[in-house]
Amino acid sequence: MLNNFNSNPKNKHGNELKTQTVVSPNWLNENLNNANLVVLDTSPKSNVSGLDTEFSEIQIKKARYFDLDNKFSDPKTTLPHMLPTPTDFEKEARKLGINNTSEIVVYDNLGIYSSPRVWWMFKVMGHINVKVLDGGLPAWVKLGFETEPIQTGNYTEGNFISQYHSKDVKDFDFVKMNLESQKSIIIDARSNGRFNGTAPEPREWVKSGHIPNSINIPFESLLENGKFKSKDELKTIFQQHDLKNRELVFSCGSGLTACINLLAAEIIMDNPKSVYDGSWTEWAQRKNAPIV
Repeated sequence: MLNNFNSNPKNKHGNELKTQTVVSPNWLNENLNNANLVVLDTSPKSNVSGLDTEFSEIQIKKARYFDLDNKFSDPKTTLPHMLPTPTDFEKEARKLGINNTSEIVVYDNLGIYSSPRVWWMFKVMGHINVKVLDGGLPAWVKLGFETEPIQTGNYTEGNFISQYHSKDVKDFDFVKMNLESQKSIIIDARSNGRFNGTAPEPREWVKSGHIPNSINIPFESLLENGKFKSKDELKTIFQQHDLKNRELVFSCGSGLTACINLLAAEIIMDNPKSVYDGSWTEWAQRKNAPIV
């Protein structure tokens, strides 16, 4: 079932976007001085997708850096980008001055890349009032809105409290059992080549291929010039697959770009959605995991 859109901000195609998921640079500029607004720069220091940015030295005015790799990933695992514990997430969020009442906007300097992952993480931790900046820093700069050199700062400690939503996160055992039950559909955001086993994985120790019965929707196919495609274009892409009302479990190489697909689906679909956090990097290394 598709969501009904109300009078919300519009993307570059003139299609309305849900205010609780995606906002435009114009919306952010108009609300930048709101007392409860916290803008988080989630830009990665590097990425395995081979993407480059012109904006590694600047940030949106008053932005705070969300260190996904070093502060907001589980240090007790060798798997990349794994969710930290709710306690650790809470502690680091408070250091950034985030409160339970904060209205959070996340962005990255690649357009749409790591920011949906951070949006999903806050949702998992029970914080609903979080949005993704459509087009990220490149779209912001293009419109001439205010930036500043990268800042580091100490913030008044916030009162953020994690309320973990386990239903939004899937593990290896769930995906393995789903091979038989087929109650959920696994959607893989990697490239066609990696999915089909015809291109190598960027992590050399990981073999290519895919989880049996999963489907492939490369995350790049959902984007245009660093922004989400129009609502109608997203519908067309997802409707090529028989998704019905089944739960959608999103996967990729490390659980990061899977969240791009999840957010795109959130814009247009009411299906239950979650992320396989270990994603392909975990699956491909498990001895009891079948690979196609």
